[in-house]
Amino acid sequence: MIETRVIPTPEELPLATETGGAEEGGGPAAISVRRVLMVVNGGSRSGGEAGGIAESRLRAAGFDVLVSPPGKPDDLPRWIEAHADGAEAVVVAGGDGTLNAVAPALVTTGLPLGIIPAGTANDLARTLCLPLDIEAAADVIAAGHRKRIDLGSVNGHKFFNVASVGLSTELARELSSESKRRFGRLSYAITAAKVLSRMRPFRAVIVASGISVRVRTLQIAVGNGRYYGGGMTVEQTAEIDDARFDLYSLEFGRLWKLLAMAYDFRKGRHVMWREVRAERGVSFEIHTRKRRPINADGEIVTSTPARFEMLPKAVSVFVPKETPPRD
Repeated sequence: MIETRVIPTPEELPLATETGGAEEGGGPAAISVRRVLMVVNGGSRSGGEAGGIAESRLRAAGFDVLVSPPGKPDDLPRWIEAHADGAEAVVVAGGDGTLNAVAPALVTTGLPLGIIPAGTANDLARTLCLPLDIEAAADVIAAGHRKRIDLGSVNGHKFFNVASVGLSTELARELSSESKRRFGRLSYAITAAKVLSRMRPFRAVIVASGISVRVRTLQIAVGNGRYYGGGMTVEQTAEIDDARFDLYSLEFGRLWKLLAMAYDFRKGRHVMWREVRAERGVSFEIHTRKRRPINADGEIVTSTPARFEMLPKAVSVFVPKETPPRD
């Protein structure tokens, strides 16, 4: 049965309120959101359909919605910046890759972000405790409650969830759009099994707080949010507004141990294993003997040597006023 929700009229819509930092003048921001820019990833598993549902829901709530034309992800920041005047928010109907693509424009324009989770993993939506139902997600935007969250940056490329080198980068290379459309989140497990069969440890240097450590590792990941890679947990206490990174390095000699810790990995308890190095901080560097690609939010964006920097409270995002308990 489809749940019926009452949509307020334009006159009844509340002002958008923001938490996580006061505006200049001492009080929380208060703006009336009416015109929004909607980015739709028609190539995601359900982006086109979700975008249509969300657009109708927002228009019914009294919003003027301008939808982006089809194009490459690299075109999205320029489109947002070109239409930012008079807009009050950016709404993304897509997955984590599309959200990653619009991050630079969110910083340059200062527009708040509304998320319609229409990807395969929807890790940022899960981190923010957003409803995965499309109409409910649109209602969160209409309600107007916001908070500020952090962004990570690796060699100048911004990311919401995690940036990493090693295993997950190979996974990103192998994980095709067709596989994600066909198998959904199961595609991550299928592809991971293929990648693990040929993955070998590599040597790297991690620099944290001015101290260099040499490691032999399968993966080094630097997390900003809580979830990534289809529901894996960076660290069980990680938050996307705590102004710090959570780094881990998988220093296994035998791959079967990685399989043995799969459950702890999903719950963020993998850092309790002695083969997992864990650090917290606001900046890191990773150096490797040869250049290795860096995966950020599921997209390969740069390569080692890599410098990670924290951008605290960089983006404002629409969230539920009352946060439901985490699983």
